[in-house]
Amino acid sequence: MLLRHSWTAVLLGLAFVLAGCVRSPESRSAKHIESGKEFLQKHDAKRAIIEFQNAVQATPRSAEAFYQLGLAYLAIGDIQKGIAGLRKAIELNPKHNEARLKLAELMASVRNPDILKDAQQRLRDLLRDMNDDPRALHALALTELKLGEPQSAIQHLEQAFAEAPQELTVAVALAQAKLGQNDVKGAEEILKQACAQSPKSSDAVVLLGRFYAAQNRPSEAAQQFQHALAMDPKNGTALLNLAELENLTGQKPAAEQDFKRLAGFSDKTFKPVYGIFLFQQGRRDEAIREFERLAKEDPKDRLARTRLVVAYRAANRPADAQATLSRALKQNPNDKDALLQRGEMFLAAKQYVQAETDLNQVLHMEPTSPQIHYVLAKLHEARGEALTYRQELSKALELNQYLLAVRLELAQNLTATNGALTALDLLDKTPASQKNELPVIIQRNWALWASGKLDELRKSIDAGLQQRRTPDLLIQDGLWKLREGNSSGARAALEEALKLDPSDIRALRALKQTYVAQKNAPMALQKVKEYASRELKSAAVQHFLGELLAVEGHRTEARAAFLAAKAADPHFENADLSLVQLDVAEGKADEGKKRLLALVALDNNNVTANLWLAVLYQLKGDRKAAIDQYRKALDLNPTSAQASNNLAYALTESGQNLDEAVKYAQKAVEMAPDRPAYSDTLGWAFYQKGMYAPAVQYLSQAGSDPNDVIWKYHLAMAYARAGDRDRAQSVLDAALKLNPNVPEAQMAREVIRATASGKTK
Repeated sequence: MLLRHSWTAVLLGLAFVLAGCVRSPESRSAKHIESGKEFLQKHDAKRAIIEFQNAVQATPRSAEAFYQLGLAYLAIGDIQKGIAGLRKAIELNPKHNEARLKLAELMASVRNPDILKDAQQRLRDLLRDMNDDPRALHALALTELKLGEPQSAIQHLEQAFAEAPQELTVAVALAQAKLGQNDVKGAEEILKQACAQSPKSSDAVVLLGRFYAAQNRPSEAAQQFQHALAMDPKNGTALLNLAELENLTGQKPAAEQDFKRLAGFSDKTFKPVYGIFLFQQGRRDEAIREFERLAKEDPKDRLARTRLVVAYRAANRPADAQATLSRALKQNPNDKDALLQRGEMFLAAKQYVQAETDLNQVLHMEPTSPQIHYVLAKLHEARGEALTYRQELSKALELNQYLLAVRLELAQNLTATNGALTALDLLDKTPASQKNELPVIIQRNWALWASGKLDELRKSIDAGLQQRRTPDLLIQDGLWKLREGNSSGARAALEEALKLDPSDIRALRALKQTYVAQKNAPMALQKVKEYASRELKSAAVQHFLGELLAVEGHRTEARAAFLAAKAADPHFENADLSLVQLDVAEGKADEGKKRLLALVALDNNNVTANLWLAVLYQLKGDRKAAIDQYRKALDLNPTSAQASNNLAYALTESGQNLDEAVKYAQKAVEMAPDRPAYSDTLGWAFYQKGMYAPAVQYLSQAGSDPNDVIWKYHLAMAYARAGDRDRAQSVLDAALKLNPNVPEAQMAREVIRATASGKTK
């Protein structure tokens, strides 16, 4: 009997164990959701996603599981999947207010009016269910501001503020809205109320101080920052704002003292501020000593070492920067940060092979790093590898869609290379939180301009100018008005842009066009002269004037302007190159050669100077020197289509190394298939090799410029050697009508005559 009872107890115990192990799907889902929330609080969204996916798998009809999954995807920047999760939650539970609110907030963050209208209606519906929730009121107000309904927005913000006066984000939004209506006093009153409602919040006091600083009321701003510090002596934001204010108002000793005090805070964010202040004051040696101290204090702080290396480079101490990186790499050859910085230094020094070695090592260790792909993009840009440059920018953006500077750079490049529609698509995919930033609006406007979408451009310019009157927006305004025939309106906008930045050549060039459009070219030149006389320290403005004078044939004045550009900036390379062009035009090739040799002496890796030097040798008839120089230019930039083409032509004309000539000519055509002159070079190289069929093929492709006669004579000779004497004679006759006085004319006559008589050569 005892034995039976023992077995019964065991069986009962086992049953309880099994019951505990086989939990319901709902309990498993709840556990995964709680675990996922914990990961989200720790900013570990990827692990949170795994937990929420497990919750969804356990309970596929759980709106909460999908809501949390959507939030986790949003946390890693995957907007599409985030929205999908929120929509699924609402589908499963149309009354899931948190999901409804979050989706509406996302919709309210875009600029599309239709989506904003939808968000507005959703938020109105939501407010009926959430009893005037301050978050929903806040989101509705922001939507209405974008839709151009400021009064309604202010009303809803005031309602939200009344419901939650302690919410500083609502107070700030309401204050900004009132400022947008020029109600400065009302904005100030709201921030004062926020301080009163949260008497223990030093952050609220800081916000009021920043308001005063923005309104150019420095003494009141300083009082608020000092009050915040009295409430909380460790409020680093308050001390930072106070120090910056003191710096701006000329209180340098006080600013220095506060920056130094701030650097002693435990928060690592504030540690470098004193060194940065010293550096900005031009006290670079002291700043570097401070950065050296911080790097020594914490040798494992790679950011501190990076800051030190940047300071060394800015202070023109590359040897110290290299030594710092070398020590780091000696301790750890796989130190990615040190390798990346050294690669950037090699890139800046135009040592592209060494740069590529370091950067590829970093790429191998960290293939998903957006930063390494961006630096590789800059390497390809320096080499002239346009396609790979764009591919690497795209990769960096793919890995981190929030890299706004990369997005803007890629869009700018696309717009400049006949890819404006692609640039628009790229900019329209900007994350919602960044879409309304002014740099995005400006770059998108340039893409709209290039793609001819002028109506949309006009609206966007007006919206941007309401935010801030920047040189870019004013130039866009001027160009748009000029296109519409409003020269006086364009001129007013461009002159305003030049007041903001007198050295902006884009504005000056467009201003010149407003006079040209009115058939007043002399006044256009006179206006540029006036600006140049006021901007003597702007090398760009002096150079622009020189270009205009050179085009008009005023070479003496042009030379003076180019020399003025060099005086303004001795390192302004474009001035030297323009002077070389003048030298050649005036028959002073030796002077031009001296200038180019001087440029090469300063920078032996200067691709343009080496290439131009080769062209100059070729013009002087020194074929061997030209060939050697073209080879050097190609060594510096293997992707230079011009260097490949010119080397091929020089080799062809020499009659030697024709196989090599064909190789380089083919390379030039592959890199720049839209350049007819390069097809002429390849066709001529094939002709010299006695390969007449491909010679005819490529020489026929070289005819896009009807005024270029040389290729016609080449083609006539190729037709003759290929046995098509009728076409040879026809092309020759057409060429002779254009220009019978070039050496190729006599060559073509002799070839056609020889082939007609049966001679092969």
